[in-house]
Amino acid sequence: MIAAVKGWPAVLAALLFFLPRYARSADDPAGAARELARKTAAFAGRGALVAVAWRNGASLDSAAAGQARAAFETTLEEAGVRVSEIAPAVEVQITLSENESQYLMVEESRKGEQRQVWIVSWKRGARPAAPTQGVALERKLVWEQDEAILDVAFPAAGLLVLSPARVTLYTQADGKWEASKSTTVTPARPWPRDLRGHLRTNGKSFQAFLPGMACNGGTEPALTMECRAADEPWVLESGSRALLLGNFAAARNYFDGRVTTQSGMRKTVPPFFSAASVEDQGRTWWVLAEVDGRSQIFDAAFQPAGMAAQWGSDIAGTDARCGGGSQVLATLPADRGEPDSLQAFAVVNQAATATTGAVDFPGPVTALWPSGGNSVLAVAHDLRTGRYAAYLVTVACGR
Repeated sequence: MIAAVKGWPAVLAALLFFLPRYARSADDPAGAARELARKTAAFAGRGALVAVAWRNGASLDSAAAGQARAAFETTLEEAGVRVSEIAPAVEVQITLSENESQYLMVEESRKGEQRQVWIVSWKRGARPAAPTQGVALERKLVWEQDEAILDVAFPAAGLLVLSPARVTLYTQADGKWEASKSTTVTPARPWPRDLRGHLRTNGKSFQAFLPGMACNGGTEPALTMECRAADEPWVLESGSRALLLGNFAAARNYFDGRVTTQSGMRKTVPPFFSAASVEDQGRTWWVLAEVDGRSQIFDAAFQPAGMAAQWGSDIAGTDARCGGGSQVLATLPADRGEPDSLQAFAVVNQAATATTGAVDFPGPVTALWPSGGNSVLAVAHDLRTGRYAAYLVTVACGR
C-alpha cells in the first residue's frame, strides 16, 4: 500500500486500523523488508542517502529482525541508495508490530515536505523460540551519583569511578562506600558533547582512556594519577579472552575504524561505537556496532562475515560459555533518550541468537564495558531521578 499523507501520525493510526483489508502481503520478514526497500529506493532516487531507524514493537525475535534489516539495506544498495546518518535526503522510520494473525512492518518516510507511509504484513507462524533454557542475566546496582559516570572498575583497594572531571577511589567502612581520594581530570582540549571514557585495572595500577588523553595511575598506598595529551589507541577487551586496539576519534564519540589485533595485524574497518569478541565452535568472531546503526560480524582476520541481529550501539563480550559458545551482551534499539534494555546473544553459524530475555534499565545506557569474567559494567541515566547508576550485569549459566 502506498499513501502520500499530511499529518501522517494520525493517518498512520487509521491505516493500521484498516490493515487487514489494505496491507500488502509478504512471505516473511526479509520479504517484507525487501518490498519496503524497493519502494524507498524509488521514493529517494538513485544515489540518495537514506537514514533508517528501526523500532521492534512486536514479539519477533532479534535474529529475524536482524535478517529483515540486512535484507532492507542490501536491497537499497542494489538499487543504488546508500544508508547514512550524514546529510540524508530521506529519513525513514520502520516499526515492527503485530496483531493476532499477522506481523506488520510499517515504514514512515520523509523527503523534504513529502511524506509516504507503506505497510507490509506477513502471517504469524509459531511463536519464536524461547531464549536458551537455564541462561539468565543478573543485574546488581554497584554505584550511583549525580555526576555522569563514564566507567567503574574494581581494584583490590575498593571502587574506582571515572567521571568527566575526576577519578575517585571509594573504600568500604562499616558496610558503606566512602570517598578515599579524588584526583582531577583536566582535558587537553574541550570534551566532545557525548563524552566517553574507559578504565582498565591491573593489580594496584590502572589506565584511564579519554578522548585525546591517556592517564596512568595507582590505587595503593593512595590514589595517584598522571595524564598527558595523546592520541594513543584504546584497549578494548572482550572478557579476558581477547582484546583489540582501537583508535578513538577525539572530537567525536566513536572509534575511527583503525584497529590492531592481538597478533599485531592492522586493519581499517567502518567506524564503530563498540566491539566484542565471541566464540562459536572453536572459531573467534568480532562484532562491531557501527556508526551507521548496523552490527557487523568479522572473522579473526577482520574480513566481513555476516550481520548480527538488530542491536543498539553498545555491545560487550564476556567469558560466559552457556552451551557451545561465549556470550556477548548488547543493548536493544531504542529511541534517543528512552530507556534501554540489555540482552545476551551467541553467534551461531555466523548469525546472532538470543540466549536470554532482556533486562530493562531506568533510562538510556550511556556506557557498557567488560568487567571481567561473566560480567559487564552498564551505566544508565535514570530518567526518574536524573542520577547516573552503574550496574554489574552477569550472565548466569544453568539457572
